[in-house]
Amino acid sequence: MLKIAVLASGGGTNLQAIIDGINNNTIINTEISVVISNNSGAYALTRAKENRIDARCVSPKEFLSREAFNQALLETINLYNVDLIVLAGFLVKIPEAMVHQYSHRIINIHPSLIPAFCGVGFYGLRVHEAVLEKGVKVTGATVHFVDEGMDTGEIILQQPVMIEDGDTAQILQKRVMEQAEWVILPKAINMIAKENN
Repeated sequence: MLKIAVLASGGGTNLQAIIDGINNNTIINTEISVVISNNSGAYALTRAKENRIDARCVSPKEFLSREAFNQALLETINLYNVDLIVLAGFLVKIPEAMVHQYSHRIINIHPSLIPAFCGVGFYGLRVHEAVLEKGVKVTGATVHFVDEGMDTGEIILQQPVMIEDGDTAQILQKRVMEQAEWVILPKAINMIAKENN
């Protein structure tokens, strides 16, 4: 059984896609051990509780330094003895100590086709605004392993999404989630679960 921790900062739509995948068996031999957010108001925590999954908030605001927060985040994850950490809209830089301890066992979903529109400052709606500003015809999402860099780890899966006339950043964000993120994140977890079986 692949035990995963899901880290999310907001609404948890990618978390819901994982929960649905486990429930409908498109993700096999996997259980979510804990959902962790840096934001006490994150709806992702509500989704976790509604599905009887441990929900924890570890917020940088509760600590005197970033180092203390990083240590608490790592200690919280270590309590659950997980095989894989899934970053599903987690808007906090992962501590280097965590990257090393969980080398090749942390994955992230990013709302563009890496290497385009990634790195510092490219997250959430900002990615889709930049895509539209550049006038590209195709965008999408990428699942990749997390390394010490920002969106630089080995790519696992990508899914393209066409840009349509009249798209706003909000419309494009919704289409990328529906056609790419919610498809390839569960698929990547299932691939890893099969390898660990």
